[in-house]
Amino acid sequence: MFSRDIGIDLGTANVLIHLKGKGIVLNEPAVVAMDRTTGKVLEVGEEARRMVGRTPGNIEAIRPLKEGVIADFDVTEAMLRHFINKINVKGFLSKPRMLICCPTNITKVEQKAIKEAAEKSGGKKVYLEEEPKVAAIGAGMEIFQPSGNMVLDIGGGTTDVAVLSMGNIVTAESIKMGGDKFDGEILQYIKKKYKLLIGERTAEDIKVNVATVFPDLRHEELEIRGRDMVSGLPRTITVYSDEIQEALSESVELIVQAAKTVLERTPPELSADIIDRGVILTGGGALIHGIDELLAEQLKVPVFIAEEPMNCVAKGTGMMLSNIDKIERKKIV
Repeated sequence: MFSRDIGIDLGTANVLIHLKGKGIVLNEPAVVAMDRTTGKVLEVGEEARRMVGRTPGNIEAIRPLKEGVIADFDVTEAMLRHFINKINVKGFLSKPRMLICCPTNITKVEQKAIKEAAEKSGGKKVYLEEEPKVAAIGAGMEIFQPSGNMVLDIGGGTTDVAVLSMGNIVTAESIKMGGDKFDGEILQYIKKKYKLLIGERTAEDIKVNVATVFPDLRHEELEIRGRDMVSGLPRTITVYSDEIQEALSESVELIVQAAKTVLERTPPELSADIIDRGVILTGGGALIHGIDELLAEQLKVPVFIAEEPMNCVAKGTGMMLSNIDKIERKKIV
């Protein structure tokens, strides 16, 4: 039996795997639950995510990737091996070729770490591709034409902004800002304003159900529970959209500034194309309420959210896998 080529969106928050000919076959949180005393991996993915903030002292739920790069090599390797075994792509005598996406500004050392982890987890040949390029392909953008396309990929750990033309990146910017930082800002805001300690999952619930980044666009409220910092007892409060917008304003401003920087460095002919075509938002962060309106107002160009923004990178790897032999010939490794 022959193995198949796979594309991996190795994200800070989620790992998505695209199997050539089958589409996206795995979408799980990038979390590993380990026993601290023995170093044994207990759970990976969704089962491990359920344990975040709810484990006894000897069990730790770890996110092995931070800000788009590997923070814990061994745990990343164990996580990848688990996911690859789960989708059962290894052949009897052969291993799959892998195409993995990474942020635009990671160092050679960080690239090497990703390749090594993938090879150790069962990859025959590992190719790395820049995330915004793959996201643009997955979003259906015509990046191989001689015209400007701008993509803004907001992931869990990083935001990548790029202008592409003729199949390559013309200008790009990558910042360590994404969905995880939004969760952290919400958590700190609740702690500071209400003297209430909440967990990561509650912060994420607030981000999804209440948060907005554009003033006066959403008017939701949510009852949340946490631990009172003064009395140490459980307490319930209600949070509102407008205060969460205030909590996220600084973080979102960094994304706006990164997009402006890329536009300022873009050749005029390509800038004219972007005015016509607009900016495409991809990644999980594209789903945060009001981000498209805010960027459209600040950048003075149309902004659109891609269809299924969270799957764009994984879909893009699938499209690139069908041309993997061309990549091999070019030796873009």
